[in-house]
Amino acid sequence: MTLLFCSTSDNADRWVGELRKRAPNLEVRVWPEMGDPAEIDYALVWKPPHGLLAGLPNLKLIVSLGAGVEALLLDPTLPQVPLVRMVTDGLTLDMAGYVAMQVLRWERKLDAYAELQKAGRWEPLGHRPASEVGIGILGLGELGVASARTLASMDYRVMGWSRSPKTVSGVESFTGEEGLHAMLGQSDLLVCLLPLTEDTRDILNAELFARLPKGAVVINAARGGHLAEADLIPAIDRGHLAGASLDVFADEPLPPGHPFWAHPRIHVTPHIAGITHPSRAAETVVEAIRLFEAGQPLKNVVDRAKGY
Repeated sequence: MTLLFCSTSDNADRWVGELRKRAPNLEVRVWPEMGDPAEIDYALVWKPPHGLLAGLPNLKLIVSLGAGVEALLLDPTLPQVPLVRMVTDGLTLDMAGYVAMQVLRWERKLDAYAELQKAGRWEPLGHRPASEVGIGILGLGELGVASARTLASMDYRVMGWSRSPKTVSGVESFTGEEGLHAMLGQSDLLVCLLPLTEDTRDILNAELFARLPKGAVVINAARGGHLAEADLIPAIDRGHLAGASLDVFADEPLPPGHPFWAHPRIHVTPHIAGITHPSRAAETVVEAIRLFEAGQPLKNVVDRAKGY
């Protein structure tokens, strides 16, 4: 069995080491040094060059290094073999922690306190009880549910919107266009954790912002394509939105000189909300290969028609 690893943003040596520990008989090759393409059975990838996977004539299975697969699906030559997205406890917990951190950053006024510290001023600013803060989460998949549960455990009033009805303890569920509008009107903070599809592209736009309460905050940790970037700063500058925390962008890395870098009410992080750690995720890859080899049902297979 031979697996091709292809990613320019992940540590190949760490991945190779963790995979070999769990599957000593698995040969791992790191692109672009892939030898005879006909010998490759499996691919573990993040944003591979278009056409690369089509050049592997005996490819049986593709595993994405991330939870999102839209970059893969944009490749018109992508082979028609099972595509598995990454779902691991480590990635899920990372995301839930990031979302909670950003909620607390805004709700507990950490930026204001940092400025007060610089000025040497002791000035309690107060904050709302968590139970009086409405948090809307767009997307109740693995990442959305984990984030919702984490926030609910902190006594925040948590709501979630999804394509189909979901039941999550402690979370009020919404679906459909009417449900979306109803949730937005109650969301002091709005967290986007949706998959990126044609239906969700640019969903964070001026019309949606206008439905949020005055002073609301937007947190996008899903994909840059969810945000209509030109609509965000005007909504903040006119005072309707208090600000935004953004981990993902249409162009990554975020270009120098982009207005998000310098805006005082926009917090930028470099796509680190949920990291696929090799030590925690390698077993997921090996399990997918074992299931495939045994002819058993695979987990987290992408529905290409839906885009996730």
